[in-house]
This record gives sequence, C-alpha cells and structure tokens, in this order.
Amino acid sequence: MKRYFTAVLLCLALGGATAAPEPTEKDAIAMAERGAAYMKTHGKDEMMKKITAKDPDFVQGSLYVDMRDINSGIVLAHPINPSIVGKDLTDVPDANGKKYRREIIELAQKKGKGWVDYQYKNPTSGKIEPKTTYILRVGDVVLEAGIYKK
Repeated sequence: MKRYFTAVLLCLALGGATAAPEPTEKDAIAMAERGAAYMKTHGKDEMMKKITAKDPDFVQGSLYVDMRDINSGIVLAHPINPSIVGKDLTDVPDANGKKYRREIIELAQKKGKGWVDYQYKNPTSGKIEPKTTYILRVGDVVLEAGIYKK
C-alpha cells in the first residue's frame, strides 16, 4: 500500500512539473520588448534570423514573435508559418472576417504599441482560437507577440 501511494505521489509531482503554464499578456509584452532591445543592438536582419531560427528567446510554445513591415504589411519573419514570409496579407481576414493585420499596422503607425484581438490557428492545438497580440513598433517594422485566450 505504501508503494502505491509513493507511486501516485511521484506521478502527480512529475505531471505538475511537466505542465507548462499558459503564457500571459505580461509574457507577450516581455517577449516583444526583448525583440525590440535585440533589434536596437543587432539590427533588423539579425532579429529576422533569430525569429526564423526559432530562437528560444523568441519562440516558447504557442508564444512567439513575428515581424512585419509597417508600410507594406509584408511579413518579414515568422517562426511558425514561414510560408507567409514575403507576403502582404494585410487584407486577408480571420475566420470571423476581421482584417486584423490592417488593424495591427494602423495601431503601430498611430500609437506605436497596443493589443489587437482576432482568431488564429494555435500551433499547439492546431485549432482556430481567439488570440490577442501585443504589437510594438520598432523603426519601420512591427514586432508581434500573441497569446491564445481560453
């Protein structure tokens, strides 16, 4: 009986230790700001390389940074969906018809930072889910780091 309880406790402990917490809005802001700091030190091209390489500073489960040009809307770097790099998807709507990428660009141009809500495919679940993304203008680009809402 004692072995049984020891085994149950061990399973519970390991299960709790391996479950990663869901990222928060604070995590998204911190990741975008880390990207901005990196860009200011190393430049836009080096940041694009970090994103493309899925550097752990900028890709952590469902939380990641991507980058788009603030003037053209063209995706410059995306760690999860590289097939959209080089494309202008500004007016392609989400599952609910919202042109959220246009909203991202306009918010970045007007205020330099903020939050945009939309629907997007979660890389961990593979499902379209509600997402909120923190956007941060750095020169002529927008860094985006979003979290999925539960």
